[in-house]
Amino acid sequence: MSTRWRRWQPAAVARPAMSPGWWRWIASRDSLTTRLIGAADGRPFRVQLLDQRIGYPTHDEAQALGLRPRQLAWLREVALCIDERPWVVARSVVPLASLPGQRLDRLGERSLGHWLFRQPNLERGPIDVCRAAPGFHEGRGPWGRRSVFRHGRFTILVQEFFLDTMADDLGLPPR
Repeated sequence: MSTRWRRWQPAAVARPAMSPGWWRWIASRDSLTTRLIGAADGRPFRVQLLDQRIGYPTHDEAQALGLRPRQLAWLREVALCIDERPWVVARSVVPLASLPGQRLDRLGERSLGHWLFRQPNLERGPIDVCRAAPGFHEGRGPWGRRSVFRHGRFTILVQEFFLDTMADDLGLPPR
């Protein structure tokens, strides 16, 4: 995944360039899965597993997690779909040292968010925002966001890219 064109910045810095409708999605600190299901208004929601493997995070992902260069991590890429149309694509990165005892490889096409937000004492770091294509999916959209979650020794970087299909279905402006 190329990141030459991706520049993450704090959400508050990007807020002036964002419509109020988008700000409600970007700045929310609750479960995106739950919000998407609510916005689907009864239409079917599905998690489509795109890829899951052990691999190397990108440079900016490693920096966000405080990893050394070329340190292996568990990588998961999914599309969050309404009516079989991707609204959001997400990429999660977990340092291997953080994985013992966690069986995330068994999630399959279940939502990581449902599992994550049930963890006691979950801490979510600041939300960063970018205007970039996901890099691992052909979909395009106006915004991406990411934050690091911590639960004890478990650490995960979750990156979510909101797609044009979501904007079209919800009547959100291009930015």
